[in-house]
Amino acid sequence: MKMIKAAVILLFSVMLTSIGSTTVTEAKQEQTKELEIDELFNGKEGTMVLKSLKNDKVYEYNKERVSKRFTPESTFKVPNALIGLQTSAVRDEYEVKRWDGVVREFDSWNRDHSLASAMRESAMWFYQDMAKDIGETRMQEKIRMLEYGNQDITGGIQSFWLDSSLKISALEQINFMEKLVKEELPFEEKHQKTVKRMMIQNEQDDYTLHGKTGTRLSDLGLGWYVGFIDIKKDTWVFAVNINGSGTEAKNITLETLKQMGIIEVGK
Repeated sequence: MKMIKAAVILLFSVMLTSIGSTTVTEAKQEQTKELEIDELFNGKEGTMVLKSLKNDKVYEYNKERVSKRFTPESTFKVPNALIGLQTSAVRDEYEVKRWDGVVREFDSWNRDHSLASAMRESAMWFYQDMAKDIGETRMQEKIRMLEYGNQDITGGIQSFWLDSSLKISALEQINFMEKLVKEELPFEEKHQKTVKRMMIQNEQDDYTLHGKTGTRLSDLGLGWYVGFIDIKKDTWVFAVNINGSGTEAKNITLETLKQMGIIEVGK
């Protein structure tokens, strides 16, 4: 009799667990909506994830690609800046590195830069130098703490994020960005505030846009735009990647925000 009673209790427990799991899955499905933005990708493969932090509603385009990992390219400047500040490889956003005189791809790179200006102009050499100053041991430790993508930096301390070993998905970019917005990353809050401030790209009366593009410069075959937008009653985090450029990814993001009514058309 005791064995039968125990078996009944176990069966009931399994049923409750199964029902609970199904309920959670259904709730997640209800919270996820499909973005109908085919025309914005103009025939190119890509994906977008957009999440409201007020009600946790998630919008996705091309669900099959949201979990696929790609190299972060220059979007890695966001965690790189955080790690640089946390390890004191740079003192603050104003610390300047002197240009070494080597002429690089873009005129805006060929001058002295601060942490903030190098973020704004996406000056690769500044962040490569800083990564070298951070060093492999500390870089690996901090990337593991951030749980950033596949956490693989074997591609070399100055290049692992550039068409190399480090890879991250759009969903993982969203999770990282949400923690940054909420200042829940395992770093000092002041550094998270600094990096968010450095990411500001557009300030209007009714919204503030924070973002970072990334482009695979070798062939322009991968573009990213990640970040978040603060509006009066909500914050939305976003991540877009496309078989194209970071500029294309940014344009898709802005048009989607307008279609969703998050940004007013014309702004």
